[in-house]
Amino acid sequence: MFTGIIEEIGTIQNIQTKGNTLVLAIQGKKVLEDLNLGDSIAVNGVCLTVTEYNHTSFFVDVMPETFQSTALSGLQRGSLVNLERAMSSNGRFGGHFVTGHVDTVGQILKREPKENAIYIDIHFSKEFSHLTLYKGSITLDGTSLTIFGISKDQVTVSIIPHTAKETVLGHKKIGDKVNIEFDIIGKYLYSFLQKNEQQKQESSISTDFLKNNGFM
Repeated sequence: MFTGIIEEIGTIQNIQTKGNTLVLAIQGKKVLEDLNLGDSIAVNGVCLTVTEYNHTSFFVDVMPETFQSTALSGLQRGSLVNLERAMSSNGRFGGHFVTGHVDTVGQILKREPKENAIYIDIHFSKEFSHLTLYKGSITLDGTSLTIFGISKDQVTVSIIPHTAKETVLGHKKIGDKVNIEFDIIGKYLYSFLQKNEQQKQESSISTDFLKNNGFM
């Protein structure tokens, strides 16, 4: 479990590609302080497992499902990535519940400076529009943000100078892709309501049911 509060920006040192799999070597500093094999680190919002590390970098495997469903496949040597270690039990919860399981990949449509903020419009497939909520939470490349504008296939978020400096969102340009994870609480609620409605429909007794079973 993560919080969407980025700890540092890492750099891709090396990429090994084989089919739809990757081995990433990522340079970092803060995330290496108490690192162990098997630890989870969110890389641009994608939960990955540390398979090897040294005093300057760590290594992770990207499997085919992750390769195909996230923007990690577009990384190159030298690319900057957001890094966050899994939340410790005694840590502060500064963002929102983030699982590191990306729902879809979005694209930056617009960046507009407004006083001390940058407004960013993100486009995504409209099939996910039911998971957005005005003033609700969203994770972009692992960064916890608040939605303040919604249409059927895009959202608008705002980042302050600190977020622009301390995350890769400050370096992203129009046309760049971002990993999107929608609020897990909203996803659970929607799934629960959908299943509840389905059960109601399946268990309802209609006139046709009564006729077909000899009650009328």
